[in-house]
Amino acid sequence: MSYQSLIGKPAPVLKLPNYDGEIYTLSPGENGLPVALFFYPESGSYGCTKEACQFRDAIAEKDTFKPGKVQIIGISTDPVEKQKKFVEKEKLTYPVLSDTQREAVTSYGIGKGMMGLVATARVTFIIDKKGIVRDALDATMNYGAHSKFVAGWLDKLEAEDAAAPPAPSATQTAEAPQV
Repeated sequence: MSYQSLIGKPAPVLKLPNYDGEIYTLSPGENGLPVALFFYPESGSYGCTKEACQFRDAIAEKDTFKPGKVQIIGISTDPVEKQKKFVEKEKLTYPVLSDTQREAVTSYGIGKGMMGLVATARVTFIIDKKGIVRDALDATMNYGAHSKFVAGWLDKLEAEDAAAPPAPSATQTAEAPQV
């Protein structure tokens, strides 16, 4: 299975240790927020640090990235101890999960990157508020493209929500005349 095969389908549920060793459960669609889920090769490496910090900065600077608007989650196959050092050093403000058993990598169909030279490709998924994978970006060498990809999708999802007709309330439904 490749990551592209998930597009248009429900996103897999994940249960992995966070950087603090606590189990973090991601059930896409459960809380009604879109999810930007990014897989990256190695905590602390140049490109991965730049990518992770771009997401951190976007959360601080951009309205569409604010808590309550989207869940940002990073995952690598690094152990919890390495994730903890990475999160603390870079002051990351979102969950960074440890996938040492490659469960999430397998569930999301992440292959190797850079023509097999990197054990885990850099892939970012956009999951809508209903838990459906809408798109994915595989750009192992272009770490800077990922936060821009997410920003574009968040704008698109917000526009879709604004264009959607409001759902009828329970009282409106109950009072609808019978024809």
